[in-house]
Amino acid sequence: MTAASMSRLLMAHRSVRAYQARPIEPELVDRVLAESLAGSSSSGNLNMVSVIKTRDAERKARLADLHFGQPMVLQAPLVLTFCADTFRTRQWLAQRQARLGFADFLSWHVAAFDAMILAQTTALAFESQGLGICYMGTTLHSMGAIAEFLDMPENCLPVTSMVVGWPAESPAQRDRLPVEAWIHDERYERPSAEQIDARFGERERRGWERYRAMGEEMIQRMQEQGITSLAQFYTSRIKYDPDRFAEDSVLLRALLQESGFLPRPALPDAR
Repeated sequence: MTAASMSRLLMAHRSVRAYQARPIEPELVDRVLAESLAGSSSSGNLNMVSVIKTRDAERKARLADLHFGQPMVLQAPLVLTFCADTFRTRQWLAQRQARLGFADFLSWHVAAFDAMILAQTTALAFESQGLGICYMGTTLHSMGAIAEFLDMPENCLPVTSMVVGWPAESPAQRDRLPVEAWIHDERYERPSAEQIDARFGERERRGWERYRAMGEEMIQRMQEQGITSLAQFYTSRIKYDPDRFAEDSVLLRALLQESGFLPRPALPDAR
C-alpha cells in the first residue's frame, strides 16, 4: 500500500450502522484477522488477545440485548469481540514449569491495550476490503455478561466489540478536534479558556446540530433535562452519565478481581 492509498483509507473511515443482508466469506474474515495480528504490535510478542466471532442469528440476538439493543448487531453478518486474554499464556507457562505471571492489573493493561491495537488494525483491514465497521462502547458496560455468554475463562475479558458487514449507508465524515487541540511539541501545553472556546467551537456547532436532527423526541428529552449545549448533553443521563460511569467503574473493579486481574478482597478473620 502506498502512502497515498493509506491516506485515502484513513480519510474514508466512517462508523457504519446499516448493513446489507449479505454474508462475508469466512475465508476472508479469517485472513483479515490473521493478517491483522501479523501487522499489529504486541507486547513481548505474547499475543495475549483472543477474538470471538459471532455469526449465528440467535446468538447475535442475545449479543444485541447485551449491547443495549443496537439494531446494527442484528443487521451486520458478523460481530467480533476482542478480548484481553492471559489465560492461554498462563496455561503455557504452567505446562512448561515456568513461574506463573500475568494475573495482575498491569497484565490486564498490557493485554487490553494489545487487544485494542489489534481491533484497530482489523478495522482498517476490513475497510480496505470495502466492508464497513462500527465499534461498540457498550462492551465496557456489559463486560461480565458478555464474558459469561461467550464462555470466557479466568484471566480473559472482553475489551471492545465491532460489527462488520457490507455497508447499506454512506454516512458523512465525522468532525474531529483540530490538530492544535491535541498535538503537542516537546511537552503538554495546557489550553487557555480562549483556546478551549476556539478549538471546540466547530465541534460544538456540528455536534449540537447532529443530535437535534435526531428528531422531536430527542429535542424534548434535552429540554426536559435543561440541556442547552453539547457539553451538557455529553454528561447528561442521555449520553455519558457520570453516575452510571461511577457505578460501572465499581462493577469493573469487582469483575477484574473475579477474573484474576486484581487481588481478591481478603476474607475476614474467622476467629
